[in-house]
Amino acid sequence: MARIRRTPARPDDRGRHAAVHLPGLDIDAYSLPVRDPQADGFIGDRASQTAFRGLVDAARQHHLTAKDPFGRKPSRELKKDQIDLVLVGGGLDASHAMHLAVEEYARQLCYVVQVFMAQRDWAGVERIVIGGGFPEHQTGGLAMRRAIRLLELADTGVGLLPLRHDPDEGGLLGWSPLLPREMHRYDAFLAVDIGGTKLRCGIVQHRLRRDPTGGHGRVLESMVWRHKTDRPDREAAVRRTAAMLNGLAALARTLGLALAPFVGIACPGTIEPDGSISAGAQNLPGEWERPFHLPEALAAHLDRIDGQAPAVVMHNDAVVQGLSELDRMLDVRRWAILTIGTGLGMQPTPRAEQPPGQRTRPGGE
Repeated sequence: MARIRRTPARPDDRGRHAAVHLPGLDIDAYSLPVRDPQADGFIGDRASQTAFRGLVDAARQHHLTAKDPFGRKPSRELKKDQIDLVLVGGGLDASHAMHLAVEEYARQLCYVVQVFMAQRDWAGVERIVIGGGFPEHQTGGLAMRRAIRLLELADTGVGLLPLRHDPDEGGLLGWSPLLPREMHRYDAFLAVDIGGTKLRCGIVQHRLRRDPTGGHGRVLESMVWRHKTDRPDREAAVRRTAAMLNGLAALARTLGLALAPFVGIACPGTIEPDGSISAGAQNLPGEWERPFHLPEALAAHLDRIDGQAPAVVMHNDAVVQGLSELDRMLDVRRWAILTIGTGLGMQPTPRAEQPPGQRTRPGGE
């Protein structure tokens, strides 16, 4: 979760770890650890993909009268497309059970949103972007549409909006508003999006001279590594990431791109101003929390770009995904993003101090 708001001119933190002040924007906060009064954990856990798999298990156990289409495989081991196939074509009994799980999940998501909206940190939020991998398949998409309708019926005054990018690309494109001003003269830069299952590196053509919000940026090329399958240790993960970035830098030279000596890393957890991770990195390969310093460790293996060592800067992944939607938030003063993956990532939204609709320059868990 992250909260962002439009502001008058403030110090410009672009190019710094965990930046909170961008031109015309403040990133108010991210992560909202509200305890669940009915369970051991946080309220956001009710809207995670893990929670949805639990609802699928419950539906299979209590609402199937015919043969279970998934056999004995636990729901946590099912692939997303397997659930989708049963939802849309698994027979009336099985399809009904999946629809019940979707409906209950949508209600839980609405409850989570309403709890967040009641918190002081979320006062004034007008729109919530839903990111992460869950909405990207049919079951997740249906749950999102149902949750949107339930919030409308509840007259909460806040709207849900699906992330328009592939969530992996959003975690790369959102670095454009965070790119330091002196790097705008280059055509593109390198970015990394790290998740608990996979890692993506990409070349981002920012086009900030055309649109200072980064809304016309695009990912020219990317490489994906499913690290959860390989189960590397921390050093192997760092070296593999560096090799991917060096390969993309070589490709950029081949394409004739002026590549900025800059690498942005979107990573789960609480990112400190010094670039370390103080909490929330438990799903990453190895021990990534401080005193380990990922930007320094990665920089040691990177090739020089444009004759200099690239700056490696890190921010929370929910924040970066939220900033990828900056151009669609020009009509609101404050918005938030919820990233739904294995857990629930939250980034509070920007609040604007200028008239809604006025075009501004750009500035989880």
